[in-house]
Order: sequence, then structure tokens, then C-alpha cells
Amino acid sequence: MNIGNVAERSGLPPKTIRYYEDIGLIRPGRSANGYRAFGESDLHKLAFLGRARALGFTIEECRTLLDLYEDEHRESAVVKRLAEDHLARIDEKIAQLQSMRATLAHLVSACHGDSRPDCPIIDDLGRDPEPSGAG
Repeated sequence: MNIGNVAERSGLPPKTIRYYEDIGLIRPGRSANGYRAFGESDLHKLAFLGRARALGFTIEECRTLLDLYEDEHRESAVVKRLAEDHLARIDEKIAQLQSMRATLAHLVSACHGDSRPDCPIIDDLGRDPEPSGAG
């Protein structure tokens, strides 16, 4: 298969496939004229990478997961630990986003949104940062 076929079947853009090749996540063969020649295993790896990226795994985590995917002697405990670490980072990000949302919702509700110049949103953005406590 050429890169166009693989892109169509995997749902990944050719640019992403080339990037994955450049960083060594996949290594398609080459035809006699030098074109990439993807096989079914490349297609499976790309689908695997696409799913892992859709779940938010980093490129390095994807590299580790792909190595584990190809290792018949892997321990599921290693995979689970990697997924749990990723899940903890997602939970942390969700908590940060919820805090941001609550603060912004409060500021929006406090703003009159009329022709007056006073605006709690601008006031909050312009306030001096709180001291970090380092000294």
C-alpha cells in the first residue's frame, strides 16, 4: 500500500504518517523506486497509534505502548500502570479546567455587560499576582 491508501484506511493524514516515520514509530518498507510500501502490520500500528493519541497519550507514551503491543511477553501490570499515570494526569487537568471554569463563570456573572467602564473580568486579569511565598 502507498501512503495515500494507508492514510485513507487508517484515518490519519499523510503528514502524520510521515511524522511517525520520521520519529521512528513506524518503519515502512521501500519499493524498488524508493516509495514507501506499507503492509498490513503498518496499518495496524497506525490504527493503534491513532487510538492511543485519541485517548491523549503523548508520543513517548505511544512509543512505550507500541513496544508493549509488539511484546508477546509484556506484563499487563506495566500497561495498567502507564494507563493509570495517564488517567491521573487527565484527572488533574480536569480539576484545573473546572477551577478555571468556576472562576470565569463567577467573573462573567459579576460583570454588568453594559456601557459602564467597570468590569470585574478586566479587574481580575489586571490584578497583581499573589506572592508565591518564596523568600
